[in-house]
Amino acid sequence: MVRVLIVGASGNLGSKLVTHWRGSPDKDLVLLDQMAGEGIHVADISHFDSEWASAFDGVDIVVHLAGRISPASKWEEVQPPNIVGTANVLEAAREAGVGRVVFASTNQVMGGYRFRTDQIGPDSSPLPLNPYAISKLVGEEMGRAFAAKTGADFIAFRIGNIWPGENLPGPNLGIGSWGQEMWLSNRDFLHGFDCALSAPATGFGIFNLVSDNPGMRWDIASTKQVLGYAPMDGSAPVMTPSVIEQDERARAAVLVPGSWLDQHNRRFEI
Repeated sequence: MVRVLIVGASGNLGSKLVTHWRGSPDKDLVLLDQMAGEGIHVADISHFDSEWASAFDGVDIVVHLAGRISPASKWEEVQPPNIVGTANVLEAAREAGVGRVVFASTNQVMGGYRFRTDQIGPDSSPLPLNPYAISKLVGEEMGRAFAAKTGADFIAFRIGNIWPGENLPGPNLGIGSWGQEMWLSNRDFLHGFDCALSAPATGFGIFNLVSDNPGMRWDIASTKQVLGYAPMDGSAPVMTPSVIEQDERARAAVLVPGSWLDQHNRRFEI
């Protein structure tokens, strides 16, 4: 029996995992979230509190999904939950002697690669374009320090494009062809987190978590090799006029002549 604490149990990802794992004979779930719900301990992780931190006692694995998730968020919106909150979660995990933390990072950490041609792997230099993405990059680096200091595992998933509900592929995903290339099906998402719970010791690791989408530039080789990830779904982008327009509008907005990203990308074929 493995005792798993899900931080952010009421959100899009958390609720899917709770439904998937609840009732499993080999898992004992502990649930934290700002929102009240069935079996959920209400907690504001942006403020460290020994009461909610006590929920970490006896936990084997922490799955940290909580935080502000909008790429349009301002610094003052992401800093308390995403940076301070992650630091507090890691401190609670350290005090409780938790052996593994699985962290929901984001594809947004690599947003500057959208109009480049190179493969995007875990070792590619980060190119975040907004405060939300930077806050997740900070979370990854706090996890690196946590693993080095405690000897525990820290698995950072750079999660693809996964919508609430059925989460079907296609132009409805938004973000032009880029959004479709990093689609993550519900089934592959759940399988990826199953792998994160059962994988042998990893130490610190960053892993792309997307479905096996034809033509994508996201490298999932290490996710397969280290964690045993075997995606069952994949979908090629559907290039409607609307998708093409989204791509063109984003390219014009991001690659402003003379901008830091424009200068950076001039070293690469776009």
